[in-house]
Amino acid sequence: QVQLVESGGGLVQAGGSLRLSCVASGIIFTIKDMAWYRQAPGKQREVVARITSGGSTSYGASVKGRFTISRDNPKNTVYLQMNSLKPEDTAVYYCYTFHFIDRWGQGTQVTVSS
Repeated sequence: QVQLVESGGGLVQAGGSLRLSCVASGIIFTIKDMAWYRQAPGKQREVVARITSGGSTSYGASVKGRFTISRDNPKNTVYLQMNSLKPEDTAVYYCYTFHFIDRWGQGTQVTVSS
């Protein structure tokens, strides 16, 4: 059974930082590309950052230079370090991977106050 469990969301002031974590189970984590997505109210879900099994990373244009995705394979965990947060970063953040089908975590709320 595949599970992706996110944590680390919360309320932060603009300019602050948060680190999200996603622990994966039921997959061979080391061979999986992983990603973070987010969805703000009334908007489509959008990709925030991706990391390949080999550690290559890519970012959405709106977060490049502020967010960093990383992974710890022995811990089956992918992280999203978010710095210089802006009110427009407010959203539910989801962990994602593909294992026969799309797999999503339950989401963690990030709220950035101005």
